[in-house]
Amino acid sequence: MTEPVRILLADDHTIVRQGLARLLEEQPRFKVVGEATDGKALIEQAIILKPDIVIMDIAMPRMNGIEAAKIIRKQLPKTKILILSMYSHEHYIHELLETGVSGYLLKDSSGRDIIQAICSAMKNETVLSPTITKVLEANHSPNRKCSSIAKRYNQLSNREREVFQLIGEGRSTREIADMLCVSISTIKSHRANIMEKLTIDQPVKLVHLAIQMGLVDPAF
Repeated sequence: MTEPVRILLADDHTIVRQGLARLLEEQPRFKVVGEATDGKALIEQAIILKPDIVIMDIAMPRMNGIEAAKIIRKQLPKTKILILSMYSHEHYIHELLETGVSGYLLKDSSGRDIIQAICSAMKNETVLSPTITKVLEANHSPNRKCSSIAKRYNQLSNREREVFQLIGEGRSTREIADMLCVSISTIKSHRANIMEKLTIDQPVKLVHLAIQMGLVDPAF
């Protein structure tokens, strides 16, 4: 008998996660082996469980899905990744596809679409929602330049992206320093660099930008 596909789910919305788990568990060929509510927990569980596939959101606390996907691809190259998000920003699509995700679906996808995407991913095929495909087709041009926000965000180092994420969640400087085990002055330095690279003149605008970019859920 063929072993079921082992799936790890990551979404900070409980109702979404539980609904998806219920849908997948109804399929005898799938087995949900774990659930995570944030990017850091996702990475920890992925390393322990080594799932066949991860289905994850982009906007998650502590670490967003883009950065988490990069780490999982590096640590677990055999694990497939499906993005299930409400955001269709072009620079996310490009960055995640370059990272090597197996699919990018929007949350208006049907259960059948998700099941089919998992099966396709396990065959090493890439699956995109029709809306995602249209975004790529509409913006495909050899002379087209990256959006201003995307270009600025791409200038951030991995650590700066991590700090930007936490600032976007409304964390204080001290909280971020404690979470990352560094000094407050180091975080202040990172924040200044982030503001300069993103051309932001007020710290509060970093929160608005993180929400605008879809890195942070507005609920934060």
